[in-house]
Amino acid sequence: MTTPVCTSASAAAAPARQTHSYPSHSYPSFASYVRARQPVLLRTARSLTANPSDAEDLLQTALTKTYVAWERIEDHRALDGYVRRALLNTRTSQWRKRRVDEFSCDELPEPDPVPGAEDPAERQALHDAMWRAITKLPARQRAMVVLRYYEDLSEAQTAEVLGVSVGTVKSAVSRALGKLREDPELDLVR
Repeated sequence: MTTPVCTSASAAAAPARQTHSYPSHSYPSFASYVRARQPVLLRTARSLTANPSDAEDLLQTALTKTYVAWERIEDHRALDGYVRRALLNTRTSQWRKRRVDEFSCDELPEPDPVPGAEDPAERQALHDAMWRAITKLPARQRAMVVLRYYEDLSEAQTAEVLGVSVGTVKSAVSRALGKLREDPELDLVR
């Protein structure tokens, strides 16, 4: 049996007042990084979750982890990779902790169709068909298409990442888009 202990309000609140002291000089560079890269990172988070609100929460958690480790990150050119890894690790942890309640029922519940809304099944079919078509591209063209259109890098940034000229990126992406336009599987979805 435990014995209740009375403490003063100020003593009880003392642990709650603990704050972490982070170097104030790291905040401006972190804030500018977040302002510059948030749209791209949010797009990555959205690809990991089904709900846009969950994606925002996921990104916020990953950015919090990044801020805590900001001073320990030696190569700030690799920040996107660090945040993406934090996104993936956080999402994996959430998935593992997720509790699933299953209920048996006689009929499957189907949501009522929303007038004017895009059919999620059709959108998923298009998404799947597009990825299958992209995987048919040669590795170099596939890398350029993914960097340009899924990672939203400029032609110059794509060229820098792949170590090629901007002209090479332009011509390879043009050829890749031509192959995608001719893909018969994408014709069925259009």
